[in-house]
Amino acid sequence: MVSLATGSPLTELLYWYSILSVVEQYGIVGGTAREISASVESGVADGTLRPGASLPPVRRLAEALGVSAGTVAAAYKELRGRGVVVTLGRGGTVVASAPAVNSRRPPRVPGGLRDLAGGHPDPAHLPVLTPPARLEPVPGSHRAAPRLDPLEEAARAWFARDQVPAESVTFAHGALDCIARLLSTELKPGDAVAVEDPGFHHLLDLVPALGLRMTPVTVDDEGIRPEALRAALRSGARALVCSPRGQSPYGARFTPARRDELLAVLHDFPDVLVVEDDHNADISGADAVNLASGGLPRWAHVRTVSKHLGIDLRWAALACDPATLARHDGRMLLTSGWVSHILQATVESLLADPAVTRLVAGASDTYTTRREALIEELSAHGIPSHGVSGLNVWVPVRDESSVVNGLRTRGWWTAAGTRFRIMSPPAVRVTTATLTPAEAVRLARDFAEVLAESQAVYGG
Repeated sequence: MVSLATGSPLTELLYWYSILSVVEQYGIVGGTAREISASVESGVADGTLRPGASLPPVRRLAEALGVSAGTVAAAYKELRGRGVVVTLGRGGTVVASAPAVNSRRPPRVPGGLRDLAGGHPDPAHLPVLTPPARLEPVPGSHRAAPRLDPLEEAARAWFARDQVPAESVTFAHGALDCIARLLSTELKPGDAVAVEDPGFHHLLDLVPALGLRMTPVTVDDEGIRPEALRAALRSGARALVCSPRGQSPYGARFTPARRDELLAVLHDFPDVLVVEDDHNADISGADAVNLASGGLPRWAHVRTVSKHLGIDLRWAALACDPATLARHDGRMLLTSGWVSHILQATVESLLADPAVTRLVAGASDTYTTRREALIEELSAHGIPSHGVSGLNVWVPVRDESSVVNGLRTRGWWTAAGTRFRIMSPPAVRVTTATLTPAEAVRLARDFAEVLAESQAVYGG
């Protein structure tokens, strides 16, 4: 039990008023750790407790609820393990930026604005999807034969083209589905995962939702930095998730020299699972340079087709070491079982179509032209940016909000970098997939004007 406050009657009255106000302010109730954590989770789910909201200190909430501090501490620990809250040291316990009980969806683009925030491909450079006209009924399930032979052979050829070992290949429902399964079968709650910083925002949401901790690894134009990776692995990270090219949001891509440096670090940590997310493989505008070909004992290389064949094609191909494949497929067998054969047949027909191959090659050239056009126009205004591959350009700024809002008043909808960052400096991400070179001229001019205005206010 919690002891009563002591002192003058007025002091005691004020003390108990402050204690009782905790329940009213936060809406947290319960007499056990499970009840308290469920109450917090309910508040997060219905929006009462919003991302970033501070929870009361352990002892203060314990006094308000009439339970022990250990009970509240156990509740907070359970919430941390499920990715609902995070602890910021002296900053206390706060609701996670993307709590696992409440999915964070992108805001609706206001009418009249040019959308350059989504990271999506240009629909004009995607093929029309044609599902198979006929598929015979299945006598039972596909668990015994989850992969269509023609698509499996096509996937092996796709990997082998870029020197990715293709002896062990399987399928999943998209890159994040695959990565989530790999991490959940390899790690236990509380383990650390090394992730790119800045990095893919959905991955940064996924890792804590799995009850795992993120260890940021800084990125430059050649990908993750070797010294930062070594520091992350020395601190105990048990897995690494990275992009060899078309990295979002920075646009980084591995060079042969950087790959060799990273392999030298990774060979000192043979128990670490290395997951490469090569989701932009065919439209990144960069050569295939990967870690998967480096003889690592534990590795996985994931590719999808949503960026170059269609966002409705939730299919991923995975090449990996035999042990990783067994763990992945064992978990899939117990859950979804297999990827729809209708989806597989659709993907296989697209991969085998020469006209689609030509369309994808043209899209890759167009995306490179558009990305480089914006970088050149920004440079002409003295604005440095990054984007040597992929569909985005990363522009460092001092004040993300003022820049995003300033561009909005000029008709541009861009993404504040805070969604993609852990410890890296502020920036704005611009998706260039649909941005024509002519539009890049106007955007760069507007960007320069907004920066001048924001810097005047920032320094005033």
